[in-house]
Amino acid sequence: MSLNGQNAVVVGGGTGMGEAIALELANEGANVIVAGRRKSKLEDVATKGGARVLTHSVDVADRNSVESLFDWTTKKFNNLDILVNCAGANVPKRSMSELSPNDWDKLMTINATGAFNCMHFGLKLMRPHKNGLVINISSTSGKRAAPLGGVAYNASKFAMAALGTSATEDERENGIRVTTIFPGEVDTPILDDRPVPPSAEHRSKILKPIDIAKITIAIAKLPAIAHVPELVIKPIGQSFI
Repeated sequence: MSLNGQNAVVVGGGTGMGEAIALELANEGANVIVAGRRKSKLEDVATKGGARVLTHSVDVADRNSVESLFDWTTKKFNNLDILVNCAGANVPKRSMSELSPNDWDKLMTINATGAFNCMHFGLKLMRPHKNGLVINISSTSGKRAAPLGGVAYNASKFAMAALGTSATEDERENGIRVTTIFPGEVDTPILDDRPVPPSAEHRSKILKPIDIAKITIAIAKLPAIAHVPELVIKPIGQSFI
């Protein structure tokens, strides 16, 4: 199925996987709104993506900010076909003994509630047309709660997965599909927040943002009757047990 002329919003699209997804959508002919907190990063993506890429600032932790984003979307697009939730964060101090309550709240608010906020307002633009695709970029930490991700990040990504599963059941009658992608290690800026950031050698052996973008496009190009509820993609060298 062609994506030419479809309308998409990519939240968390200023860097990393979100940026790669937004640019691939534009390359496929979609009209794309790239949203995130840092205006300069969004403008960089728009410069790379050309006329098909628009930008709008958003803080997914602020529900009013998210509402403003989708109000603006209705002024630019007559309908919304694709919503990609890619905003995410982690912190260096991740273990139960080190994690602060404030950092727990921060990660749950950005990673889990942020995705809910975007779906809450975004789905309203899809329901009248009885069609739409939501792709939530989670993490293998939402499948296996390993120490690498940390307590709060793992919990938030499990919550994001449950959100996708639940919303799929609720929205099926509206023709809306929700896919949760669980990437393993990907060479993105979030790796800099690890207690010990990975070496250049390690980064060379893990997935790149374009890998996630390509699989996202493949899902988006499926016919509306085809639904991929969940998909795990990881580097071959990363364990999944």
